[in-house]
Amino acid sequence: MSQTDTVTDTGEIASVSGPVVTATGLNAQMNDVVYVGDEGLMGEVIEIEGETTTIQVYEETSGISPGQPVENTGEPLTVDLGPGVLDTIYDGVQRPLDVLEDEMGAFLDRGVDSPGIDLEESWDFSPTVSVGDTVEPGDVVGTVPETVSIEHKVLVPPDFEGGEVVEVNDGEHTVTESIVVLDNDEEVTMHQEWPVRQARPSQEKFTPTEPLITGQRVQDGLFPIAKGGTAAIPGPFGSGKTVTQQQLAKWSDADIVVYIGCGERGNEMTEVIEDFPDLTDPKSGNPLMARTTLIANTSNMPVAARESCIYTGITIAEFYRDMGYDVALMADSTSRWAEAMREISSRLEEMPGEGGYPAYLAARLAQFYERAGRFETLRGEEGSVSVVGAVSPPGGDFSEPVTQNTLRIVKTFWALDADLAESRHFPSIDWTESYSLYKDQLDPWFEDNVAGDWPEERQWAVDVLDEEDELQEIVQLVGRDALPDDQRLTLDVARYLREAFLQQDAFHDVDTFSPPEKTYEILTAIHTYNDEAFAALEAGAPIEEITSIDAAPRLNRIATQEEYEEYVEELEAEITEQLQALY
Repeated sequence: MSQTDTVTDTGEIASVSGPVVTATGLNAQMNDVVYVGDEGLMGEVIEIEGETTTIQVYEETSGISPGQPVENTGEPLTVDLGPGVLDTIYDGVQRPLDVLEDEMGAFLDRGVDSPGIDLEESWDFSPTVSVGDTVEPGDVVGTVPETVSIEHKVLVPPDFEGGEVVEVNDGEHTVTESIVVLDNDEEVTMHQEWPVRQARPSQEKFTPTEPLITGQRVQDGLFPIAKGGTAAIPGPFGSGKTVTQQQLAKWSDADIVVYIGCGERGNEMTEVIEDFPDLTDPKSGNPLMARTTLIANTSNMPVAARESCIYTGITIAEFYRDMGYDVALMADSTSRWAEAMREISSRLEEMPGEGGYPAYLAARLAQFYERAGRFETLRGEEGSVSVVGAVSPPGGDFSEPVTQNTLRIVKTFWALDADLAESRHFPSIDWTESYSLYKDQLDPWFEDNVAGDWPEERQWAVDVLDEEDELQEIVQLVGRDALPDDQRLTLDVARYLREAFLQQDAFHDVDTFSPPEKTYEILTAIHTYNDEAFAALEAGAPIEEITSIDAAPRLNRIATQEEYEEYVEELEAEITEQLQALY
C-alpha cells in the first residue's frame, strides 16, 4: 500500500507503548491502514473501544509522541499483485527491499514506502480473449512472460462482475494501464490489490490426492505431504529447520515457491538472500529466483511486522494458485510470528493464555493453515497451496503451546532431533516421532506411478525401525552381543535403513535429490538383503558371516549412483549369491 493513498480522516496520538499506539478522534474501522506520527509510520487498526483506536505500528516507534497526527486511509492492509512479484525480495509489508536499498542504502529510513511491484515497468501482454468474448471473475484474459520460468496469467479480478469484452489492447503496457475493457466499463489491468487477511475466493476445496515430491527420502518415503497439504517442522536450535526448508524450496515439484523468513536471525536470512539468487533451478536450468518470492523479516526488525509477513506471503501464494499453479509456501518460523502476537497482546493487557501467548493463538494458527489446500479456481482449473511451517520450541520442548496447537492443525509432522543433527545425520527428522496423515490418500498415486507394493515396503521399513528403537533400550543395558541372532540381524538391517535410506547428502550432486523411483529401489534393495539374510540365518549360517558379506556395504552407495537401476539389479544379485553360498 502506497503512502499516496487517500487520507479519509485524521486523529492524534494519545499514548505510545512500543509497537502499540492509541489514538483519539480517528474515525476508523478494524484493520484499516493508518499512518502514525509526523514521519507517517505505517500501522494497522487492531482494536476500537469508544473514542479510542488501538494501532499496531509496523516500524520502530521511538521518537513519536502524544499529540502527533494519525492519518487513516480507510482501507485494509493490501498487497500489490501482478507481474514482477517473482524474483523479488520483500519485507513483511511488501516493500521491495532492493528498490529501497537503491534509494537509501542498507539502512532504511522510517516512514518510507514503495509499491510492491514496479508501476512504471512495461510488460508484453498477449491477449487470449477477443472482442465479443464473455469473461467472468477469475478468467484469464492474456499472458505475460513474467520470468524465464513462469508465464504470468492475467486474471479478471475476483471482485469484478465480468461481462462482454469490448476492447483489447495487446503489446507493451504498464501494470496500471487498461488492457481489456468490458461492456460495463470495468477495465482489467495487470495490477490487482487484495486484502492480506481475506482469503481469495475459489469454487471448491478438494481432498489432496497427489504428493508434493520433495526429493528427500525420509519425507517422500515415510512421511509424505500432499500438494495442498500442511506440514510442521519443529526442532531446537541447530537441528536443521532452515536447511530442510531450503531443500524443499529448491527441490519440491511446486511451480512457485514463497519463502517467508519470519523473525529469524539476521545471519540465517542473509544466507537465504545471498544464496537463493545464485541457485539454479534443477528442473529448468533457470535461476531458482525466477519462480521464487522471498519475504525477509528478521528478528531485529519491528516485531509487529512479523504478524503481517505471514499474511502477505499466503496472499501472494493464493494469487498464483488462482492461475492454476502449485505453490509451496515455507514459513520460517511460525514461533516468531506467535511471539509477535504475544508481544502485541501483552501491550494490550489482554488476559494471557498458556505460555503467555494470547488465548486466540490456536484460532490465528488455524486461520493461516486453513488457507492451504487444493482448489478449483474460479475459472475451473486446479491449483494448490502447500504450507510448510517451521516451529522453534524453546529448548526443543514439543509440549509448548505453539507446537501443540500447530500439531492439532497440520497433517504432516516432521520432528527434528538435535542428537541426529549432532551425529551428522541429515535430514535430522526423527522417524520415531514424525508422522503423516496423508499416507492413505496418497498411496494410490504411489501405487500407480511408482510401484504397486509401495505401501507394503514403507510399512516394512517403519516396522523394522520401530523394532530397532525397542531393542536399543535392551542394548544399552546388556550390550549388543547378548541379543539373540535374529535381533542382532534386525539391528544390522535397521542400520542400513538409517544410513542408506534415511540419510541424504544435500551437498552431493546426485544424492541431494532422490526421485520416488530411486527411493523405492533403495528400500527394496535393503528388503532383499533382509529376506536373504534371515533365510541364511534360518538355514544355520553364522550371524557373523551373514553381516560381513562384501556386497552389503554397497547398499550405502546406491544413493550416489546416477544409473541406479542397473546398480541395484547387480547388487541384489550379488547379495543373494553371497548369502546363499553360506548355506
